[in-house]
Amino acid sequence: MLKTLKPFFILFISAGLFWACEDDLDLQPEDNRLTAETTFEDPESYKQFLAKLYAGLAVSGQEGPAGDPDLEGLDEGFSQYLRLYWSMQELTTDEAVIGWNDGTIQDLHGQNWTAGNEFIRTMYSRIMYQVTLTNEYLRQSTPELLESRGLSAEERENVARYRAEARFLRALHYYHALDLFGNVPFVTEEDPVGAFLPQQIQRPDLFDYVESELLAIESEIVSANSNEYGRADQAAVWMLLSKLYLNAEVYTGEGHYTEALDYSERVINANYSLADDYHKLFLADNNSNGAQSEVIFPITFDGQQTQSYGGMAFIIHASIGGDMDPEAFGVSSGWAGLRTTSALVDKFPDGADSEDNRALFFTEGQTKEIEDISSFNDGFAITKFRNVTVDGEQGSDDTGEFPDTDFPMFRLADAYLMYAEAHLRGGGGSQAAALGYVNELRERADAGQIGSSDLNLDFILSERARELYWEAHRRTDLIRFNQFTENGIWPWKGNVPQGTTTESYRNLMPIPASDLGVNTNLEQNPGY
Repeated sequence: MLKTLKPFFILFISAGLFWACEDDLDLQPEDNRLTAETTFEDPESYKQFLAKLYAGLAVSGQEGPAGDPDLEGLDEGFSQYLRLYWSMQELTTDEAVIGWNDGTIQDLHGQNWTAGNEFIRTMYSRIMYQVTLTNEYLRQSTPELLESRGLSAEERENVARYRAEARFLRALHYYHALDLFGNVPFVTEEDPVGAFLPQQIQRPDLFDYVESELLAIESEIVSANSNEYGRADQAAVWMLLSKLYLNAEVYTGEGHYTEALDYSERVINANYSLADDYHKLFLADNNSNGAQSEVIFPITFDGQQTQSYGGMAFIIHASIGGDMDPEAFGVSSGWAGLRTTSALVDKFPDGADSEDNRALFFTEGQTKEIEDISSFNDGFAITKFRNVTVDGEQGSDDTGEFPDTDFPMFRLADAYLMYAEAHLRGGGGSQAAALGYVNELRERADAGQIGSSDLNLDFILSERARELYWEAHRRTDLIRFNQFTENGIWPWKGNVPQGTTTESYRNLMPIPASDLGVNTNLEQNPGY
């Protein structure tokens, strides 16, 4: 679908950005080529615009891999959506460290960031940018406008389905805002276009909004497991609802574990199946090697069509260094940045020598413990993601720079674990079913079966790390289990080698100081 992306859309969409700085700007184009009326004369333009919304998760601008960025102020590779989100979710936890000293990047793992942190600021900006694009899409695709532009009944029906996907993407972005920042500026397609200061929505109210949007589109989006690969369907909606409800007690103070279990079960019953080999999920052909049967919603990458120095290029290149051979990973070079801590290694029996086939560590020339974060050889490297196929062939980009490997944002294994956790938290369901789902994952991993007495919340938190590490879940999981800040210690947390606890207010990221200075409707999150 991303192959349909047309770069001129950003010229049109930019008119809708709510942070526009010219209140009285009233310019008209010399001709009508980029007006809404002419842009949307072609019914295909609605799918092309939708492709831009999806592409925002994978690329950083209009000219891959760099050169015409969506956002200014941070290197275009660093400012890509998945790279930022992954950094927020992983570098802040026991699962990842990075050896570089770019700006304030080290403050993420040290958990001593401020409201001036440029990576946090750009994550916030990226979310708001994507929300703004989606709002404009929804403004330009109302039934009334479609009819006035002469679209046929079939074309209007297609666009109605596209609108449901756009609303899912906006809900996903607002979910990320809810989870990371809590209280954020709130804008929908009902707000005016142009320069104004958005009101701040409170976290429980944003929870209600995301929930209401997902419930509204549940019956409008295409049925589960029936959309084009890489696009959202009913199962993606159910998956996001499961995550929203599982974390509801953090977001609102009120648990929704019954709903979390219900929607996890809907995903489980939606004709997906576990890949027969864990490793296939993270290869260059994971869209076709059988792993696609497990993936509910991926961020798709193509070495020729979606070139970026963020996303999977970052995750794969940056995890290679030392004695590792880049060619074995299907790339041209290692960036010698990302490793893990001994806390993750110790989650596996026998550590890096575990028979659990999810223990994907590179240890040659590496030390388990980290004395110097800036040294790539300190800390085991992770070999989970590769730009090679099941047959060992490199991805489609001959240069080895840009991978084909898709990022599995939502997959069935996570639904299994959410069901088990929601059950243990009082959400209903069956102990036998919960145990069965966990043991299916462990059987695939050659990790050994567990008994009913072993299935408890502490086990679930560790099992989520073993199954889902480096898939951008860990920060949220640790907060839900009250292990992210004032409890839970791992190497270099708090910026000390042995690790230490940190202040609980860091369970929320700060509203960027740059936005506070502009928007007088905003209040900073407590503690910052």
